[in-house]
Amino acid sequence: MLTDKSVLITGGTGSLGQALVCEFLYKWPGIRRLVVFSRDELKQYEMRQKFPEQEFPPLRFFLGDVRDSERLRRAFNQVDVVIHAAALKHVPAAEYNPIEFIRTNVMGAENVVGAAIDTGVKTIIALSTDKAAAPVNLYGATKLCSDKLFVTAQSYSISHLRCAVVRYGNVMGSRGSVIPFFREKAKTGVLPITHPDMTRFNITLQEGVDLVLWAIENTQGGEIFVPKIPSYRVMDLADAIGPDCRKEFIGVRPGEKIHEEMITVTDSRSTVDCGKYFAILSGRGDGVIEHYKKHHKAKLVEPGYSYNSRDNGPFLSISQLRTLIQKHVGY
Repeated sequence: MLTDKSVLITGGTGSLGQALVCEFLYKWPGIRRLVVFSRDELKQYEMRQKFPEQEFPPLRFFLGDVRDSERLRRAFNQVDVVIHAAALKHVPAAEYNPIEFIRTNVMGAENVVGAAIDTGVKTIIALSTDKAAAPVNLYGATKLCSDKLFVTAQSYSISHLRCAVVRYGNVMGSRGSVIPFFREKAKTGVLPITHPDMTRFNITLQEGVDLVLWAIENTQGGEIFVPKIPSYRVMDLADAIGPDCRKEFIGVRPGEKIHEEMITVTDSRSTVDCGKYFAILSGRGDGVIEHYKKHHKAKLVEPGYSYNSRDNGPFLSISQLRTLIQKHVGY
C-alpha cells in the first residue's frame, strides 16, 4: 500500500502522530520517506532521540505551522500521502480563544487542501472528532468546518487528489485527555466530575492508527469514516482509576456535551455500515454507495439511526477499563 511512497504527517509530534510514525517505521519498511511536520521543535528534538537518523533513514522532520500555506507547499513537495493531524483541540481553551482555533483548525485545513492541490499530493486523510457531529462548542464547530473542507475538496480539486476524514472518540491516554487527568487528581483523593451521567466513546491509539491505514487504502474521496468502538461511563472510569477517591461534582463545563455523537440522524440517510467501520457518504451520489455495497458488503443504516455514546451497545466495565488503562497507558 505504501511501498515506495512518501508520507507526511501534520501534527506528527502528537500522540497519534507518534503512533503512526512507529507504525510506518517498524511495519512498512518499503516506505520511501516519512515527514513529521509540526511547530514544536522540542517535541521534534525528543523524537529525533527516539528515532536516530542512522537507524531510521526514511524519517525527516520539518518545522512549520499549518497556518503558513507557503511552508506547507514547501513541505508537500514530492509527497504522496498527507495525514492531517495538526489541530488545537481543548474544548475550554476554544471557548475563550475562538479566533486561534479558527486560524489553525479551519484556515489551516484550507491551507492543507490548497497546498496538496498545488503540489500533486494524491491522498489526504484528515483526523476529526466526535465533537464535530452536531457541535455545541467552538472546537467541534471548527472541526466540522474542517471536515466539510476535506469532504468537498473533491468538487474543486483536480482528479489526482482524494480526501477523506476519519472521525473517532476519546483516544485512550492521549495528552490532555480525561485518563491522565484523573490519574493525577487521584493522588489528591478527590476526582472532579462534571456530570454523573456523562458517557464517552473510547478508542486506543492502535485502533486510531488502523482506521487511518484503512482509510488510505479504501477511500474513494469525500467520505467520513467512523469506527465501531465501545463507550464508557465517566463514573465507571473514575471508579477504575480512583476507587477510594471522593467524587466531587463540579458541573458541566462551557461547550461540553453529556453524551457524544459520531453519526447524527441526518447523517444516517447517507451512511453505510462496512462491518468494522461506518462511512458517511454525504453528497457522494449513488455510484459511491454502490461501490461500498459491492466491495465492502456495505449496507445503508436504518433511517433515523444515531451513533452516540449513550445508546452505543458495548459499554466498558470497570474491570475492562482498568485492564485497558494498564495495557495502553500504564498504571
